Amino acid sequence: MSIDIVKDDKSINLKGVTAIEGFPDVGLVGVISSSFLIDALKLKQVAHVKSDFMPPIAVVHEGWVRDPIRFYSNGKFIVMTSELAVPAEFIYPLAVSIVNWLKSEGVSNLISLNGYPYDKRMDIEEPSVFGVGNSQIVATQLKEKGIEIIQEGFIAGLYAVLLNESNKVNLPAFALLAQSYDKYPDPGAAIVVLKVVSKLFNMSLDLKPLAEKADEIRLNVKDLMSQTQTTMQDAGKGMEGTVPAMYR
Repeated sequence: MSIDIVKDDKSINLKGVTAIEGFPDVGLVGVISSSFLIDALKLKQVAHVKSDFMPPIAVVHEGWVRDPIRFYSNGKFIVMTSELAVPAEFIYPLAVSIVNWLKSEGVSNLISLNGYPYDKRMDIEEPSVFGVGNSQIVATQLKEKGIEIIQEGFIAGLYAVLLNESNKVNLPAFALLAQSYDKYPDPGAAIVVLKVVSKLFNMSLDLKPLAEKADEIRLNVKDLMSQTQTTMQDAGKGMEGTVPAMYR
């Protein structure tokens, strides 16, 4: 089995660019965030993933087919997104391939945007955002920027592998995790994550459209949320009672 990251635009230079990963996970926070960034920053597709690990699925937009896992860039950021819940057995090899490709392209750092399940999410209007770094240096930098760091526990899923693998190749990386609904798409959690991203990179993001379209977004991604729940359950078999320990 093989995984290829195919460059659609061979002229794009990614040296020094910040990579942002937003794949399906808890509350689809990453997917909602990455989709918003692609539209708001007017990014163009520069690469996609080809692999026989993946199910035989393509997505259709505006009448033509596209690969489910795509990378977009404007020369300053490269945003990675997926319209497919990543199968459990595909998570590790995909993450390794992504990190090695980013490193080979000269990307400067990697950020994962995610949610984490918070059982009192319904009781809070604005979720909190926490950070996890792939090294002590990165964790300290996040803390200096006012981001609360998760000190102890476990992390699991694609972003966990991304953080581990990026550390091996000396690629600075961190994850931003927003308190989120576990089983439902959470545009509100995506908004608070994007606020942090905006602050970190001095971006001017108008997040009002995201808030106004929250109900529409929930409907549009409900099938992906269902796929993601199934995938996360498969990936978490044998880990019951351990993963939630990180959220303390």
